[in-house]
Amino acid sequence: MSAATDLLLDAFSRVREEVHAAADGLSRDELAVRLDPDANSVGWLLWHLTRVQDDHISDVAGREERWTADGWRARFALPVDGLGYGHSSEEVGLVRGFDAELVLAYYDAVHDQTVAFVRGLDDGALDRVVDEDWDPPVTLAVRLVSVISDCLQHVGQAAFVAGVVKRRRGNG
Repeated sequence: MSAATDLLLDAFSRVREEVHAAADGLSRDELAVRLDPDANSVGWLLWHLTRVQDDHISDVAGREERWTADGWRARFALPVDGLGYGHSSEEVGLVRGFDAELVLAYYDAVHDQTVAFVRGLDDGALDRVVDEDWDPPVTLAVRLVSVISDCLQHVGQAAFVAGVVKRRRGNG
């Protein structure tokens, strides 16, 4: 491995730590709490960031998403699909009914696939163009950093909401 892949692996491990910390101690109902009628819940945020990582890493790795390959779609049994991009407030509210263990198990499966993929990279692979729909075209390195950035933003939001939920119940 190279210094670049070591750095990426460290960043993805930090995402995993924060995902687990955000969900820690939350009940099924607490995962669905929305701070106002249009806000995202902790559950939606964790589900969404996992779906994005699953989709984007699977795409660049040329693999089927864990969502379908491992049956997570059926286990979540949500009345909405996709990654969460463009979800209306109503659709965000429908991403509920699961417990922390389920969303963390799905995240861990995606994380394991991500780590396995990144461990197999060398610096030359990071220069591969993976999306020509942008100007400049997106390289694998840029895509991976983008996934990390998106995940950290969403897990930070989830941690904030989780903190509010825990304070409301008196132990945050």
